Amino acid sequence: MIYKYPDDFINKIICGDCFEVMKDIPDNFIDLTITSPPYDNLRDYHGYIFDFENIAKELHRITKQGGVVVWVVGDATINGNETGTSFKQALYFKDIGFNLHDTMIYVKDPKYPRKNGYGNSFDYMFILVNGNIITFNPIKRKTLNKGFNKLITDRQVNGSLIAKRYSSPNESLLYNVWYYSSGYMKTTKDIIAYKHPAIFPEQLAQDHIISWSNKNDIILDPMCGSGTTCKMAKKLGRKYIGIEISPEYCEIARRRVNATPKPLFV
Repeated sequence: MIYKYPDDFINKIICGDCFEVMKDIPDNFIDLTITSPPYDNLRDYHGYIFDFENIAKELHRITKQGGVVVWVVGDATINGNETGTSFKQALYFKDIGFNLHDTMIYVKDPKYPRKNGYGNSFDYMFILVNGNIITFNPIKRKTLNKGFNKLITDRQVNGSLIAKRYSSPNESLLYNVWYYSSGYMKTTKDIIAYKHPAIFPEQLAQDHIISWSNKNDIILDPMCGSGTTCKMAKKLGRKYIGIEISPEYCEIARRRVNATPKPLFV
C-alpha cells in the first residue's frame, strides 16, 4: 500500500519496512519520534536488516522544525569491548543536521554482572532536535524539604566562590537520569506485549510524550515493536503513527492500542 495523503498515516500501525514507509511521509510532518532500534544484534528480529543511516536521514526530513527524536539505545559488549554504536549513531544524527539537545540515561533493573566487570543497568536516551526545541513540558516532583533555607556556594569563572542563600521550592524539575523498573509485569501489565523480545516501560514513553509534545501532536515510532509508544500517545490525546516490519508484532501493537482505556488528556 502507498500512502498518498497525510491522513493515511494517522492513528495507524503500518506493517512494512520503516525506511520504505517513511519515504511516503511528507516533509516536516512529525512532532515527536520515540523509538528504540535493534541494539547491535542483541535480539533476533526474525533476520530483519536495520538500515540505520537511511532511517536517520528520513527521520530528519520528516521531523518538523523544533521537533524531537528520542532515540533509546544501548551497546553490546563483544570480547570485553563495548561497541560504542550508540555514540556513533548520536554523532551521525548531528552530522546530518540534528542538534543533540540532551543525553539522558534510562536506568533499569540491574542485570547480572560480567565475570570481569559490572553489570549494565542503563541505556542512553538521546534527545535529538531538528533546529531549536519548541515544546518542553517539564515533569516536576514535589520537593521533600520545601521552603528549607540553606546556604550554597557558586563557583565563578575565575575560581572564586560566592555564597548564596537558597530556599527550596515546592516543586523541582526532574534531572536527566530517569529510573524505571523493568521486567515481567513491570514494563507493562499487557501480557501480550511480552511476546516481543525487547519492550521499554510504558512510563518511559509517557514521560517523553508529556515532555516534548502537546495534545493532538503527531507521535511516530518507526520501529514500534509491541506498540508501547503508540499506546501511550493515544492515551495522552496525541495522534500516532506506528511502523513495524514484523506482521506478528504489528498484530500485538494493534491489539494493545485498541485496548487502550479512556484517553487521559495532558
